Amino acid sequence: MLIHRLCNPLLSRSFFLLGARSTGKTTFVTEQFGQNSSIYTIDLLDPDQEEKYARDPKLLERLVLDAAEAHEWIFIDEVQKIPKLLDVCHRMIVKKKAKFILSGSSARKLKRGGANLLGGRAQICAMHPLAERELGDRFLLEKALKWGTLPEVYLAEDDKERTAILKAYTQVYLKEEILVEQLVRNLEPFRLFLEICAQMNTKVINHSAIAREANVDYKTVQSYFSILEETYLGFYLPVFHESLRKSQLSHPKFYLFDLGVTYALMRNLDRSVNPRTASYGVDFEAFFVTECHRLNSYGDKDYRLSYYATKGGVEIDLILSSATVHYVLEVKSAARVDPVRVKRFSHIVRDLSTVRKVVPLWVSQDPDAQDIDGVRCLHWSEALRTIF
Repeated sequence: MLIHRLCNPLLSRSFFLLGARSTGKTTFVTEQFGQNSSIYTIDLLDPDQEEKYARDPKLLERLVLDAAEAHEWIFIDEVQKIPKLLDVCHRMIVKKKAKFILSGSSARKLKRGGANLLGGRAQICAMHPLAERELGDRFLLEKALKWGTLPEVYLAEDDKERTAILKAYTQVYLKEEILVEQLVRNLEPFRLFLEICAQMNTKVINHSAIAREANVDYKTVQSYFSILEETYLGFYLPVFHESLRKSQLSHPKFYLFDLGVTYALMRNLDRSVNPRTASYGVDFEAFFVTECHRLNSYGDKDYRLSYYATKGGVEIDLILSSATVHYVLEVKSAARVDPVRVKRFSHIVRDLSTVRKVVPLWVSQDPDAQDIDGVRCLHWSEALRTIF
């Protein structure tokens, strides 16, 4: 089933295609470039190929010289397995104007392997689980909230198969990404951390409290979160402040990249998705924020995402900031807009101290929402189209 992905790399130069396992990187390259003979593929998931290039990275240089006329692109899948290959890629780009597609699931492994990410000579693109816009008419909100949108999971035949895939995904991730790639020395504390992190999804992160619960030190917890960020399994949502430096001093929130994986880590895939419940509201917020994160990654807006918290404990769910404007969003799963709550939100926004233009948005599932007290009230899908 062909799905048009929003990832849109420049075709005039080499590029990295990075993202978590099973987000569709290899499928994307195959469908975009594999329809003719212009691409030569090196699959480092193949043990024979991995061993061959690990023992002799310069083999890639000889390959490029031999294949230059027959192939426009060299595709190296899971390049983080042999970071030293990037030195050869760099040299071939400079000397022979070679073009590489370099896919992988761990920017952390590349950096720790001494890779320089080609000195800026390659575009860095990210691949995420399927966005609502990519699925089009096949998108169902309740399905996305329960199972997430990893392509293999969302397009599976039935719920039994989805459950099996998600359970295997978390197990394979622990085994392949963590142990094989040697991202942590001791697996058990990290396994416990992942479950705690899933339970804390969308909530304000207190690294010290998590360290106590996982029975590790503060710096270890910080490194665990860094692993999730650098393997594209989650992202921080910092506190809003006009100063980027000051926003990094307060407790951030953390969002895992996919709701299906989140509940697989919690061992709660058999849960029900019931509108008008607190858990439904949390899941809807997680869906909307991660959707914004994905569209921001694919597009050219380059918003800075944050949340706002007052000293009195009042929060605004999401702020998307550009050089000229702040979109200030309150995200609700309700089917109807509550005018009283919108007016309260309007008063909070007015107190927001900023030199940039502020556009307050009330996001819900109300298809007939009307603007109230200077606040634009939009159905969530319309809000995404407005911002992106």
